[in-house]
Amino acid sequence: MKYSAFIPSSLFLCIIISLLSFSFQAALAHEDLLQCLSHHISNSTIPFAKLIYTQNDPSYSSILNCSTQNPRFSTPSTPKPLIIVTPSSASHVQAAVYCCRKHSLRIRTRSGGHDFEGLSYVSQVPFVVIDLRNLSSITVDVNGKTSWVEAGANIGELYYRIAENSKDLGFPAGVCHTVGVGGHFSGGGYGDLMRKYGLAADNIIDARLVNADGKLLDRESMGEDLFWAIRGGGAASFGVVLAWKIRLLPVPSTVTIFIVDRNLERNETMKLVNRWQYVADKLDENLFMLLRFTTVNSREVEHNKITIQATFNSVFLGGVDSLLPLIEMNFPELGLKREDCTEMSWIESVHYSAGFSGGNLEDLLNRTPQQRIWPFKAKVDYVKKPIPKKVLETMLERLYEEEVGMGLIQFFPYGGKMSKIPASEIPFPHRAGYLFKIQYYVLWEEGEGEATGAGERHMNWVRSVYNYMTPYVSTNPRGAYLNYRDLDLGKNNEEGPTSYEQARIWGEKYFGNNFKRLVHVKTKVDPMNFFRDEQSIPPLPLPGVNKNHNYGLGYELSYYYTSFWTRNSHLAICRAIYNKLKCLM
Repeated sequence: MKYSAFIPSSLFLCIIISLLSFSFQAALAHEDLLQCLSHHISNSTIPFAKLIYTQNDPSYSSILNCSTQNPRFSTPSTPKPLIIVTPSSASHVQAAVYCCRKHSLRIRTRSGGHDFEGLSYVSQVPFVVIDLRNLSSITVDVNGKTSWVEAGANIGELYYRIAENSKDLGFPAGVCHTVGVGGHFSGGGYGDLMRKYGLAADNIIDARLVNADGKLLDRESMGEDLFWAIRGGGAASFGVVLAWKIRLLPVPSTVTIFIVDRNLERNETMKLVNRWQYVADKLDENLFMLLRFTTVNSREVEHNKITIQATFNSVFLGGVDSLLPLIEMNFPELGLKREDCTEMSWIESVHYSAGFSGGNLEDLLNRTPQQRIWPFKAKVDYVKKPIPKKVLETMLERLYEEEVGMGLIQFFPYGGKMSKIPASEIPFPHRAGYLFKIQYYVLWEEGEGEATGAGERHMNWVRSVYNYMTPYVSTNPRGAYLNYRDLDLGKNNEEGPTSYEQARIWGEKYFGNNFKRLVHVKTKVDPMNFFRDEQSIPPLPLPGVNKNHNYGLGYELSYYYTSFWTRNSHLAICRAIYNKLKCLM
């Protein structure tokens, strides 16, 4: 065969290249990138050293770790970015996109760092983190009932600024005040107001985004397809969102909260839990009643026996005099009493739901979580018909397998406004017909996982509960939520493109029938797949290119070259290049 003499020498050359020093290659990429960034942001009023942090910078580790919200991804073996960019203007982001694209480096965009699988600050190939912490300004237009909020702001800051300007306006987003609005809004974003007003993404009316070409776009210039995609489809697949314009919504002067605990060692409590399934999504849309299960040390029996506790946690948009008859009419089994309830303002309820039992509302401005951060793993399901009582019992008994307080199962009710918004309105598809969402969650002591294998043991507990529930939750597809990212569902290929059929395995779980449209938008706005991660939306193959290889040999060789020196897979990559060369001989 005419290529037989060439192939061994090519393979030998590839092996030699693959053995080049990691430090030498990293230094080249590092210096080239720094020169590019220095050139393109040289006219900045902020010193270069305050915008760019290299691995040799004394502040590098603190900048990287202060927004890392899952210690699973802050171990010594976790891949680290070559550079952290902390832009303070749109031009800095544009420069980072341009330079990373020029030098074949991946980008991870981080606003609050709450990505469940660490994808906003971890990559298995050479990468740069764009940390939006300095893009956090918030302007509130009370008369227009709108706000522009930059993507690096946290939702606690947003809530505080809204209340600072108006006591009658609010916004439907999450309860954890340290979550960044950039990722939270782009994946959907839900909280206590979802049954009244829908998701955060349902109430976005404009955005500013830097695309793969480095252009700064707003809703008009990006077009309705891209604007549709970034509201619930994960903006990181399409660009870097710099700011959102949101619709502010009316809240009453008084809201009522209650927390009612019931131990499952009492027979009537299981009946109460079962009844919740039938009423929670049908209650008045002003009432949000979350149901949480965990193990506690019971004081009702001897020797502090461990039992499962059910907690009914509710926010009602109105006073207690309106709430009590509503509960008595629709859910009398709960036995709610006036003394269980507390009236307060909406912003005070936000403060309380964020976990602050006292203190000042200014706590919401604190970007540091008030509680200790432990490694965790979570999975999610959607329920379209009530779960049999016996199955509920068995599922909850699984909590006994975990250490006290380490395992958690939560039910989030749907219905209300969520059932009135069409499933195709934005990429988030879980609307009419969904009763509630289940979250399975486990955390463990930091440091014990790698040394003892405890981390994998705890994660397997979550997976076992999830597997047990397979026949009793949504199917075809089994639903998932992008903001509860779960790489167990599937991943894109690290090397080369991912096919549509491969990606739809996880894509349709997150997006249902909207996944197909997301792929078409991606193909249109980022055909070369610059913005990519383990679960980013893949583009369709380019016209005239083999359907299995979107970008041809040149792209793949470049990709392998820029990625092999960060992994221990040199020979595997060489074999891939070897096989590519054979096809062309």
